[in-house]
This record gives sequence, structure tokens and C-alpha cells, in this order.
Amino acid sequence: MPSAKSAATATGLLGLTGLLLVGPAPAASAADPDTHLTSAAAIEGVDYTTWRRDVAAVIAEARPYVERRAEEAGTEKQALVLDIDNSSLETDFHPFWELPTPAIPEVRALVRDAHARGVKVFFVTARPGIVHSLTEWNLKQVGYPVDGLYVRSLPDLFAEVSAYKTAKRAEIEAKGYTIVANIGNNTTDVVGGHAERAFKLPDYGKLS
Repeated sequence: MPSAKSAATATGLLGLTGLLLVGPAPAASAADPDTHLTSAAAIEGVDYTTWRRDVAAVIAEARPYVERRAEEAGTEKQALVLDIDNSSLETDFHPFWELPTPAIPEVRALVRDAHARGVKVFFVTARPGIVHSLTEWNLKQVGYPVDGLYVRSLPDLFAEVSAYKTAKRAEIEAKGYTIVANIGNNTTDVVGGHAERAFKLPDYGKLS
């Protein structure tokens, strides 16, 4: 049975797929209160301000660890792995038809700082391959460095999300990288190992 995250994400991706044909609408501000009040998260009863506070608390825990490991790197090839929806982008807090979807500021700041220290940045998402280009464009448009982006192929769509994401982290390790941190908001993002540390952002059992 598909996970709740897969089902919720699929709904939004139908709209994103349509945007491949018609193009993005003018972007709304990430701080627009009307946007947040009409978002999927608001409909589910998740408060934007509370979510941002809880995300910031997790990133505040991750930052000193990532910075310390980057300082210790030497010749080690280091990487960060991140989920995308509500882990890197404010997906459920922003209408899917307005692109680019804004970055989560605290996550973006950590990622950019780590990248400046030589840590490579890989995104592993449950999004299907049809939106690879749109997803990569969105990430770069809002300021994320992208050294690799993994999306699900057709066979992957029939696999458990956790198994798919674990396999992709193993692929990154097979390229010689040490994954110093894996960041995601759903249990399927962070189980399965193949990372020194996993940092789980809040999903409240409601966010995709």
C-alpha cells in the first residue's frame, strides 16, 4: 500500500505535471499570509509559524554537527542528502500552481553553508521522473546548490518509498561519498541507514 506521503505528494504532482505544459504562474511571496491560510497544510490544520519554529529547532541541532564534520573532511568526499517536499521546499504551505515553490530558509542556509565548505548536496525525492527538470529548476531558482537529484523511475513507483530512498543513498556512497547528514520530514526519508546522522523535520502525521 502506498504511504501517506506518496498519496499526498501525488495530488500535488498532478498539478506540477500540468505546469510542464502551460508554464509556471507568477510566484507569490513565501511570507504571504493569504497563501499560507489557503495552503494544503492550513487545510490540514498545520500552523505555518509553528512549523517554521519546529524546523528551525531541528536545523539548529544539525548545524554544529555538519559544520564540525566539514572541518574534519580532509580528503574525504562528503555529502548531504535531503528530501524535497516540506524538507527543502515549503510544498504544503504554498499553492502548487505558483512556482517556484519557496525554499525553507533555515534548511537552505544550512545547505548553502555546507556546500561552501565543500560538502556536495544530493536530493532524493519520491517525485516521479516526469517532473525531474521542473524540480531541479525550482531548487536552483530558490537558491539551492544541486549536485545530484534522484527521482523515481517507473519501477521505483511500485517499491516502498523507504526502500527506494535507502537504495539511492547507497548509490551515493558507492560513488565514494560519506553522507554526513540525511534530512527529511517523513520516517521513510530517514530510516534505512547509509548516513552518519539522520535529522527528522516535523510532519505532524499530516505533511507530505
